[in-house]
Amino acid sequence: MKRLLIIAALTAVQLGCTPPPAPPETPRANTSQSSMKPAVDQGPNWTRMERAAFYSQDQGSKMIPLRWMAALKQPNGDGFLADGLARYGYLKNNENPNSVLPVGFTTNGPQGAEWVGMTCSACHTRQIQVQGTTYRIDGGPAIADFHGLLIDLDQAVSQVLTDGTAFSAFARQVLEGEPNAGQLAQLQQQVNDWYLPYHTIVSLAVAKAPAWGPSRLDAVGMIFNRLTGLDIGTTPNRIIDRNIKPADAPVRYPFLWNAARQDKTQWPGFADNGDALLGLARNTGEVIGVFAQFHPFKDPSRHVLKVDYSGENSADTDGLMKLEELVRRIGPPRWQWAYDETLRAKGETIFNWPTQQGGCVECHGIRTGQKRVLQPEPTWATPVMDVGTDNRQYKLIGVAGRAAFPGWIVDTGVLAGAEIPLISPKLKQYDSALNVLKTAVVGGLLQRLPTILEFRSDRDVVVTQDTATDDKDTQVTVRGAKPAELAGAFPKAAPKAAPQPFVYESRVLQGIWAAAPYLHNGSVPTLADLLKADKDRPLSFKVGPDYDPVNVGLAVEQTRFNYTLVTGCMDRTSGNSNCGHNFGTKLTPDQKAALLEYLKLL
Repeated sequence: MKRLLIIAALTAVQLGCTPPPAPPETPRANTSQSSMKPAVDQGPNWTRMERAAFYSQDQGSKMIPLRWMAALKQPNGDGFLADGLARYGYLKNNENPNSVLPVGFTTNGPQGAEWVGMTCSACHTRQIQVQGTTYRIDGGPAIADFHGLLIDLDQAVSQVLTDGTAFSAFARQVLEGEPNAGQLAQLQQQVNDWYLPYHTIVSLAVAKAPAWGPSRLDAVGMIFNRLTGLDIGTTPNRIIDRNIKPADAPVRYPFLWNAARQDKTQWPGFADNGDALLGLARNTGEVIGVFAQFHPFKDPSRHVLKVDYSGENSADTDGLMKLEELVRRIGPPRWQWAYDETLRAKGETIFNWPTQQGGCVECHGIRTGQKRVLQPEPTWATPVMDVGTDNRQYKLIGVAGRAAFPGWIVDTGVLAGAEIPLISPKLKQYDSALNVLKTAVVGGLLQRLPTILEFRSDRDVVVTQDTATDDKDTQVTVRGAKPAELAGAFPKAAPKAAPQPFVYESRVLQGIWAAAPYLHNGSVPTLADLLKADKDRPLSFKVGPDYDPVNVGLAVEQTRFNYTLVTGCMDRTSGNSNCGHNFGTKLTPDQKAALLEYLKLL
């Protein structure tokens, strides 16, 4: 018998529809947590120690060897890492000031042969600027240009492979001296082997998609492309390039505080959430999208699954569990500036009005959600509903009963015929990318359960092993429930008779002031704009870290990123539509001002 020690419970939460109490009248910046940047107060459970771990905890991503990345050049001749990737909006790691890598970029592997990888803080740490002061917000949606990084890295490596002089300089730096002919040939082959899959996905998925811009990415599309395009082919290079499609359904990075408490997650709200095992499934899918090395292969000795999902899988389950525990500790950021208490109190009343009167609580209030096996305290209910917002993401996941939204269908390669009994049906030769992801993630987790069970936290849960199967395919019972709970981590097949709506999650709004731009696709710059009818919202706006504390969101003028997002309300499937969520739009100007004052303080 083994023990599973699950993540520590959060502090008690207020249940029902009553919003949380307002913070003190004089919020403060907590500068004790960082030696260089003002850090917003995010609660007593979020200390400098937690921040340092969040910034650097590895999760098994393997993007590129560190020596290679350090030896690459920008077009102007500067080193690729000369500015610590700040040109893309990535943030200096103040907790490790000697590192050449920014927040959320980690290393793994033996000394001298380390790989650079990404961890969740790269995409979920925010920095904003107000009147010359910079504020760091942990768990906030990054204002970073991942699209630009991917393309520029591709071009930098291409330069090395196509320019003899550039390759010679690169080789001398990587090999630390004058290499001989054999060393040069070996290095060139290694770079070619790395470049083939990387260039394949960048050229077919990223370069063919419109620029996502700072603060957005097509996360689901890139996960599908990585897994089905690069990892499961039957040829020696494992590539199935026809599975790769333009990643053109960008969404805004979500905020992480309270994310672990939702009973549903992902923007379309299709995934069960709220305990350690479901969190691990969610995060395993995420690391596949950011360069985990994963190559499943058929293995008849795996008596139950008949596929080896864990032998060539760099995802670090222990690291992923640690990151989930850290995420549970991040509190919503406190508002940093003065506010009107009388106005805030009026706003609280409006927030609690029924939706038809302009209130928010029916969709965004705190109430008890679904019970989860490994979560002793209640989850928070996460309503999912169709409110008329952009629906392009459903081009990826599919919608039953809607021929225009069949979902992403792929050649399943080495996984054709694979299944997870009671969880995932047998994969057809051509199946949905979502089914492939479900099979791959759950298969890997089940084969790694003995490792997962060794994870340490502060709460015991008894786990018994089913000895009817071999050690490779251990099945467990957790408080009377088997890992079939993992089936809920991915969508279930919907009835095909009636068309399904384009639903998205409605989260609790704590810390919402720090999450601009708004809507799931980041198409509305401020909360003030979100309270306007969609036809009256801005048709374009600049994206960057400059912040407007009056309108609560992105400032009109930006000092970083020469990027303007063009949006509008003509085509709901454009990916950039700002249609929908027409709630609170009929409030009077005074009522809107009061509601905004309250939303600042949540």
